[in-house]
Amino acid sequence: MTTGTAIVARNSDLALAGPLGSLDAYLDRVSRIPVLSRDEEKELAERFRGKDDLGAARELVLSHLRFVVHIARGYSGYGLPMGDLIQEGNVGLMKAVKRFDPSVNVRLVSFAVHWIRAEIHEYVLRNWRLVKIATTKAQRKLFFNLRRLKKNLTWLTAEETAAVARDLGVSPGEVTEMEKRLAARDMSFDPTPESDDEEVYSPASYLPAADSDPAESVENAEWESDSSDRLASALSRLDDRSRDILQKRWMADDKATLHELADTYGVSAERIRQIEANALGKLRGYMGEAAA
Repeated sequence: MTTGTAIVARNSDLALAGPLGSLDAYLDRVSRIPVLSRDEEKELAERFRGKDDLGAARELVLSHLRFVVHIARGYSGYGLPMGDLIQEGNVGLMKAVKRFDPSVNVRLVSFAVHWIRAEIHEYVLRNWRLVKIATTKAQRKLFFNLRRLKKNLTWLTAEETAAVARDLGVSPGEVTEMEKRLAARDMSFDPTPESDDEEVYSPASYLPAADSDPAESVENAEWESDSSDRLASALSRLDDRSRDILQKRWMADDKATLHELADTYGVSAERIRQIEANALGKLRGYMGEAAA
């Protein structure tokens, strides 16, 4: 490590020394980290690329954190936490450092800006709406550029829509559709109980209740009544022991075990199982006859 690079590393460590309790503290610390010269940057990048020196990669990341903050501030209008935007941008910076080639003779900041923005774009699209509004590459490009191109909160005119479509290489219909998506807001499907019913409108309010059809309710009630009658009639045709075993095994709240019933009737648990299986077969047959 050369003397200049050693000084940069030491200054970076001193700038980040101590706890960071808030975003303001982080921004203050990051602003104190020295910016690398072209030669220092190239030396660190060569060490990381040629010798897999993680310390050099760390210095490259630290010295460019201030640029991530600068880029992230450009996305403050999306209503997302600045700390999260910076964090996602830092991920992009680390990816850029991993792929940076110093032999191309391009400064890292010029190369990293695309990776930083890509990660922030992904975060914005994932979190700006509950429902995704841009899934294709063209829609993502339109999403960010349309917000930037709109000069006010009014809807675009036909001429403005055509101009935006021409500039971005999309159809006017796609511009109009994205403008509608940008103007929409998320709505809770089912409002919370403490919400004011007179002021809250949700999709759940317009769905019919499961029991809203009187005819269906009557049909279900009659079917249940008929099933109960047929079950009672079928049970009455069984012998007392079979009926008692089925009721205690299937219909009681506190269901009996095979061994408990075996002790009651003085037979083996296997015999109780056989009686139960035989009784169930008869019960199905009786109920089928009643339904025919």
